Amino acid sequence: MKRVLFILACGLMISCGDSDKKKSAETSDVSEIKKDSVESPDVATIEEDLKKKGYQTFSYKAGDTTYLMQQYYMVFLKSGATRSQDSTEVAELQKKHMEHLTWLYEEGYTSLTGPMGDDGDLRGIVVFNTATQKEADSLANLDPMVKAGRLKVEVHPWWVAKGGKLK
Repeated sequence: MKRVLFILACGLMISCGDSDKKKSAETSDVSEIKKDSVESPDVATIEEDLKKKGYQTFSYKAGDTTYLMQQYYMVFLKSGATRSQDSTEVAELQKKHMEHLTWLYEEGYTSLTGPMGDDGDLRGIVVFNTATQKEADSLANLDPMVKAGRLKVEVHPWWVAKGGKLK
């Protein structure tokens, strides 16, 4: 099992590398956009563009900083009911799983992906950057591990400042 987790972690590091394919309106770093006495056209323009594409957003001002919040979708990958595949089949499913996660990232559908560090029921987390929960759920359910029943998905809306970073 540790070998599978190691392979998954290595693959996820590769799949989470920088990508230039994301749409500029969706990847602008606007976590902190200073405003003077008038509304910043940058925040308003980005927010308007996202809303036209169906994304849920809102902005708020704290002091002299305006934050543009966007709804993302946190997908919890959990152990599925069918985990009796042999090692050869598991290896092939893992390969296809990693290819799927890489494709999702490269196409701009996901922002963060990673496995859990223990051997519990929760196997990993994927943060989707999609306009709707239905789209995130549909894309997550295309995963070969999910189709095989080895994993199941649980999707939750999650608000984050646009351009926010992990520290």
